[in-house]
Amino acid sequence: MTSHESGSGTASGGHPAAGAGFDPGAEFDRQLARLLALGYPGLAGRSEAAFTELVRPLRETVLALGPGMAAPSESRMPFLLVVDRTLAPVERTVPLTTLDGKAKAGVIDRHYPAGDIERFVPVEGLGLPRGPVHLLLDADRGEEFCGVVPQDAMATVAGRGRSLLTMEEGIAFVTLHPRALAKNRCFSLGASRCGDRRVPALWISQGAPKLGWCWEGNPHTWLGMASAGGRAGAPS
Repeated sequence: MTSHESGSGTASGGHPAAGAGFDPGAEFDRQLARLLALGYPGLAGRSEAAFTELVRPLRETVLALGPGMAAPSESRMPFLLVVDRTLAPVERTVPLTTLDGKAKAGVIDRHYPAGDIERFVPVEGLGLPRGPVHLLLDADRGEEFCGVVPQDAMATVAGRGRSLLTMEEGIAFVTLHPRALAKNRCFSLGASRCGDRRVPALWISQGAPKLGWCWEGNPHTWLGMASAGGRAGAPS
């Protein structure tokens, strides 16, 4: 298990409160603008126009699903734009994350040796949509699982018909909704595994997000298990 230091962020603006009117199209545009501002097109070796053209078809999916979506809350997001590591490597996207209202860049824990992150791949049967970008639907940081053995939490998530999150999906969660990573409300990413007992996780260390890992049999009071209701790609 790696070390942990808990921090907290300030309240975030830009989202309507739960129960208020929610515009899925406007939220999609906000998330895309955020990725553009952070330089994701450059990471993908594309112009802003080409990157936008790649992502834009997902907006149609969001609008189709929009009537059933709830507004964002601190712990949940109705959808997230996820960029695969084939376009934007994890080693490059983690430093683009920050805590809510903070500027310190995210880091990767030193307990990932060189080349280790590439070994953490999506678990079998996850059903990721085709293509280098997709939508994660009904993302929840899973704070109810704080203090629960990760292996048990993963089984509970599966029993509810929900899905665990990959590294890229967890990074998208913090990138596009920094409020999700908060003091004593950090989360594991059980859908990226490498065949051993390690489970990737995002937590707070020295005032910044950190991508680390913990053992699947060791519970922590500050570490939950993130999950999602599903995933979707662009219309065929």
